Amino acid sequence: MVSIIFWCFSAALFITTIVVVAIVISENRNPVRSLAWVTVLLVVPVLGLFLYFIFGRDIKSKRAALSKNLKRKLRKQERAMKLDIARLPFSEESLGIIRMADSVCGATLHLNNSATVYDSGHQKFKDLFDDIATAKQYLFIQYYIIENDATGRRLAQLLAQKAREGVKVYLIYDPVGSVSTGKKFFKEMADAGVNIKPFIPVRFPGFGTRINWRNHRKQCVIDGKIAYVGGMNVAERYITGGNTFDSWRDIHMRVTGNAVMGVQRSFITDWSFMSDSVDELPEADFKIEPMPRQVKDDNANLMMQLVRSGPTSQWYNIELLYLKAIGSSRRRVYLETPYFLPTEGLLNALQTASLSGCDVRILMPMRSDSAVLTFASSSYITECLRAGIKVYLYKPGMLHSKMLIIDDEIVSIGSTNFDFRSFEHNFELTMLVFSKSFNERMTDLFRQGLARSERVNAATWAKRSRWRRMKESFMRLLAPIL
Repeated sequence: MVSIIFWCFSAALFITTIVVVAIVISENRNPVRSLAWVTVLLVVPVLGLFLYFIFGRDIKSKRAALSKNLKRKLRKQERAMKLDIARLPFSEESLGIIRMADSVCGATLHLNNSATVYDSGHQKFKDLFDDIATAKQYLFIQYYIIENDATGRRLAQLLAQKAREGVKVYLIYDPVGSVSTGKKFFKEMADAGVNIKPFIPVRFPGFGTRINWRNHRKQCVIDGKIAYVGGMNVAERYITGGNTFDSWRDIHMRVTGNAVMGVQRSFITDWSFMSDSVDELPEADFKIEPMPRQVKDDNANLMMQLVRSGPTSQWYNIELLYLKAIGSSRRRVYLETPYFLPTEGLLNALQTASLSGCDVRILMPMRSDSAVLTFASSSYITECLRAGIKVYLYKPGMLHSKMLIIDDEIVSIGSTNFDFRSFEHNFELTMLVFSKSFNERMTDLFRQGLARSERVNAATWAKRSRWRRMKESFMRLLAPIL
């Protein structure tokens, strides 16, 4: 009897594995990722099937279902905001990025914006909480992680207070990112009148088709006048460094101007993704600014595009934009990222830019908040050094910033890590800023990070232990899957 059960199980496992391998091959994915899945499925089929049903499924058929009224309203505002891109005072390389962002995801270029940039959480959360306290009409708040600590509780108290005052408050959080927070934390806000939605809740059945698709965006809108976007979640460690690090470096932006409309639409789209009704959401009436004859390049006249990307998109929007931006660079490419797990195309783009004479620099943490990702990121350093790319390891604490600087006009700041998960699995966003003055400000901020870092020396790096190299190579195998 036992042998019959064993052989039946073995036969079922064999047939299931072969079927899944056939599915992986038929999907015509990136050959590297397909080969990784096939290898895992054939070598360790039980583990491979488990990982595939969690991390390997595709949800590109799912779309956010906006109501007809909201679609008409958004289309009307989009038409009013359209600019003659050819008249903009930017290089042809920058204009190409603007056109591509519009083409792949309909990102509108917004005029007349200003931005305050934060590289630590103390001032960011002070300003955010002050802005929330002034809200009169509505609040849109969305974070991947909201911790039940001093910072998280302060946010919860403010949102509950504003809801009791009659302000319409809407909150989206990711249940995987906020898994340790507890339901009671959110229930207390809901009881006070805060409208709350977890993004793709992970429940049984359907666990395997839900857990992999996470919303990593961080975006807030206050009364349609102020927006926040960037890399910071809601947790005390973004202010103090937490229990593991002495400090935590991250980049976030406070935006005012027409670009707030883009952030607001982004939130509304995410809310509609999880809701059958979005007509109750407020939509601000923005004053549409006409295109001036000459665009002044200062902090009050920044041009911005909000680019969204996710597993339901037709394209890997942000990855494609990064490929275009890096490929079109002429002078410099400065990348700041907590995890460096580039796709083959992006690694080739960085190497090509460096070999073409561009000053390519990568700033990543010496030790990140994930040992697995630290080792996996390190496995790419040798290939970068061979191409002349300068790699710096940030020493003071955790570096969690997500910033890309291209030449003299383009800056990208958002939630997107430079890794497979952000480009292909997560719902992400990044704000593209086109401005020479803003580019100069962010370049200065990047160089401040370099001053607190250690540049990787090729000769010294080659002498690291064999054991470390083995760990790097093994962790790198997981990169295309995880």
